[in-house]
Amino acid sequence: MPAAPRGTPGAARVPGSPPGLPYAGPEPGAAPGAPYDAVVPAAGPYDAVVPTAVPYDAVVLAGGEARRLGGGDKPGVSVGGLTLIERVVAAVPGAARLVVVGPARPGLPRGEFAREDPPGGGPIPALRAGLARVQAPWVALLAADLPFLLPGHVAALLAAAGTPPRAGAVLVDEDGREQWLTGVWRTETLARALAGYEGRSLRGLLGPLDPVRLGLPVGDGGRVPWFDCDTIDDVADARRRMPHAAGEATESGGRAALP
Repeated sequence: MPAAPRGTPGAARVPGSPPGLPYAGPEPGAAPGAPYDAVVPAAGPYDAVVPTAVPYDAVVLAGGEARRLGGGDKPGVSVGGLTLIERVVAAVPGAARLVVVGPARPGLPRGEFAREDPPGGGPIPALRAGLARVQAPWVALLAADLPFLLPGHVAALLAAAGTPPRAGAVLVDEDGREQWLTGVWRTETLARALAGYEGRSLRGLLGPLDPVRLGLPVGDGGRVPWFDCDTIDDVADARRRMPHAAGEATESGGRAALP
């Protein structure tokens, strides 16, 4: 698991942001700059449902081939008694519409399922399929494999993007890398950019929109909201950092036994 983020000193704190866990972002006292544009002050739990006046939908990309997990059903992998996608969905309780781009699956009663064309075609076709169903002025764009994402993290992104208004906001990791599948965006701006985009990478699409780069506190046990489960070792790491749930076995040597 990566160390706590230590960004450039002096980044702005987000007004009205939700209370957080022990602060691990930029130090105060110097000029703003990379890797953080804004950071959230520490105070209380991110797992609380934080009311937000910002109307938003959510698009969860869940149709990848999971090659580094052996081609299995990555969103259906269990961590702490819930599947990865159930954890992501639980982080957007305020979404007016929940669009899941990927195969239909049980356990997501709020979900509207869409498929990219072709299936497994990558994040840009998946985003096109999901965004076509979005109606709210803001959209949360999320991966389906984020075990530590919580409602307060999404609320913090919405607060950061709106103060002052920007095209969007994304989380950045401890090395200052934007996490393009943990972000929120103005729907109109994103749709306009997508309509004229012919590339294949999310960075190529989203980077020029100049989103707020948001640093967030690290949770208990080193849990960070941008942590994703790309490999079996990542799943094992996530399970070690979550309260143990019955049925989540590990192989000898500590590697995760899927699902």
